[in-house]
Amino acid sequence: MTLQPFTTLDSEWNDSLTGDFLWTKTNLGEAITETMTPLSWSVAQFTFRDLAYLPGLPALGNICGYPYFNITGLATALHTVGFTRNSTLDRMEDLLNIRLPDDVEIPLIPYPRRRFFSILYSFATLFRHFNHATKDAPDYLASNREWFEQTHQRIAQVQAPIDLVDLWQNEIQAHIKRGFWIVLGYANASAASTFGLRRKLLPLVGPEDANTLLANLNDDTAPLASLGPVVGLSRVARGEMTREAYLEQFGHRGPNEFEISHPRPVENPTWVEHELSRLKEEAINVQDMLDNQKISFSAAWMRYEKAYPNRVKAMQRKLAHSRNLARLREDVRSEYVRDRWLTRLFAIHAGELTGIGCDIFFLTLDEMLTLLSGNQAVTNKISARKARYQSLKTLPPFPTIIRGRFDPFKWAVDPQRRNDFFDATSSITKEPTSIISGSPGSAGKVEGIVRVINDPKNGDQLQQSEILVAVQTDIAWTLLFPRAAAIVTDVGAMLSHAAIVARELGIPAVVGCGDATTRLKTGDRVCVDGARGMVQILER
Repeated sequence: MTLQPFTTLDSEWNDSLTGDFLWTKTNLGEAITETMTPLSWSVAQFTFRDLAYLPGLPALGNICGYPYFNITGLATALHTVGFTRNSTLDRMEDLLNIRLPDDVEIPLIPYPRRRFFSILYSFATLFRHFNHATKDAPDYLASNREWFEQTHQRIAQVQAPIDLVDLWQNEIQAHIKRGFWIVLGYANASAASTFGLRRKLLPLVGPEDANTLLANLNDDTAPLASLGPVVGLSRVARGEMTREAYLEQFGHRGPNEFEISHPRPVENPTWVEHELSRLKEEAINVQDMLDNQKISFSAAWMRYEKAYPNRVKAMQRKLAHSRNLARLREDVRSEYVRDRWLTRLFAIHAGELTGIGCDIFFLTLDEMLTLLSGNQAVTNKISARKARYQSLKTLPPFPTIIRGRFDPFKWAVDPQRRNDFFDATSSITKEPTSIISGSPGSAGKVEGIVRVINDPKNGDQLQQSEILVAVQTDIAWTLLFPRAAAIVTDVGAMLSHAAIVARELGIPAVVGCGDATTRLKTGDRVCVDGARGMVQILER
């Protein structure tokens, strides 16, 4: 591949050049699995605009096409109001779904103590948004699909470009922002509940049962949203659900679903038949896997009842509360993905009305609206952006954690590069060992043969009972999970997609390993310990 040096245009998309900050793409790395188009990034900027832990510093940055959270901003804010390092790490786990290694230094911004109250005001504003959003969630969930259908029809009927601008500004953008805050509100509430409960359970029952007791989110009458595509497809295969009903309910969920330029499964007329044929060939009973997980949960709960009879009712309430929050978190995320699909349909129609077609994805949101208003000058940037986009897409997935100035082209050709952590201030290397450490994703211990896969489109390579190793997994990978003996990912945490789905299906999983895809090769034999977050290499 041809590697290019940095240009002025490239630096517009590299917030690592703005200071000595610590960044992470945990959680976001599952939602945005490839280099973003300018339109997708600008929509992310629009939705995250009001989220700032430290006044004046955006919480979200763009590092060469990937969104990263600014850990330094959050850590500085928490430090200024008196949090210790350990309490800061706990709070970051709740807010960002990441547990930093103990030896990672977090660079802080010199921030005057007199700004103490401005930070408290920022946190108060943030949690006011969260509280309002969670109260608004029931109405959002009840009405969003109908809103989508009606708004989609209105978009399709628009013939004058300026009328599309009015529709966006007067109706769509407020709805998109509403969904974002509801997702964020429930993500925060669910993470705080789940991580807090796990901290209480660990010393009482150990990592295996603690992990198992936090599962059991699925409901036979209404599957967990993250499981919907695979459970729904198995129902279609059994004749319990029509193809049309499946696509209406789950057709908006698919690979790279937060990227606006990426088509959804419902847009592909052959998608359902292809997945059904693969499911029938494998003869895997997903319902049996869900039933076995419930048996494991019941056994873990019986052990808890026997050991702590006086705490049973209190723990039942806490588990039920955590389960309800987790289900709602997945439900609102699914509906927000539907909103993202609507944004895609809006952009496609904008491309049709302006005559530039799919080049519309290489404009920002504001530029798209400007073009619809009649200003053609914004299209002058498209050619250079497409070239940059194609160049960035040739690079391997970026590190989960980045500190300081990051040049992706220089990093990509470094034979000593690390996929888990990049630090511009030092050259820390990891001594190779037989142990790969990550986060506990799903309890269970299994030995097996590794299959490294870089794209769910290559899922046919995964053989039954092999251990699936991937950089990250989104909803598109769910259909592969029943075939795997265990899941190992570079990106992710306890509430990541891989961890949630694996727990419900009873598949051991270790997530957030950072460099599993570079240290493991297809054919290696390993032992995956999901409860302890460890992968041991047994045989090369």
